[in-house]
Amino acid sequence: MLSKLIVGAATAVTLMSGIAFAQSSTVNGAAGGAVTGAIVGGPVGAAVGGVAGAVVGTAIDPPPQKVVTYVREAPAPSARVVVKEKIVVGQPLPETVVVTPIPDDPTYAYAVVNDQRIIVEPSSRKVIQVIK
Repeated sequence: MLSKLIVGAATAVTLMSGIAFAQSSTVNGAAGGAVTGAIVGGPVGAAVGGVAGAVVGTAIDPPPQKVVTYVREAPAPSARVVVKEKIVVGQPLPETVVVTPIPDDPTYAYAVVNDQRIIVEPSSRKVIQVIK
C-alpha cells in the first residue's frame, strides 16, 4: 500500500508542473478528478483522478451556439476546397485552406472543406468542431 502511495504521489508531482501551465479547463479537470479520486480511493485515488481529470480537461471546449448557427447559415465560398487529409478535431487545417473570421466572435473562424463546415481557432488553425 505504501509503495502505491509513493508511486501515486510521484506521478502527481511530475504531472502538476505541466498542468500548471495548461489552460483553465485542464486545471479544472485535474482538480475535479483529484477530488473525485480522493473520495473513491483515498490519496492514491486523488493522484490517479487528478491525472485522468487533466486528460479529460484538455478536451476542446465547444463554441457557443451563436457561432455554430452563424457557420451553418454563412454562404459557402464560390471555390470548392478539397483536401486529401482527414479533417480531425484538435488538429490544424492545412495551410492551403482559407479560414474566414466570424464577425461577432473573433475567437473563432470557419472554413468549408470537402463540403463540410469547420469551426477553427484562427491563431492556430486548430479544428474545434465539424458541423454535421
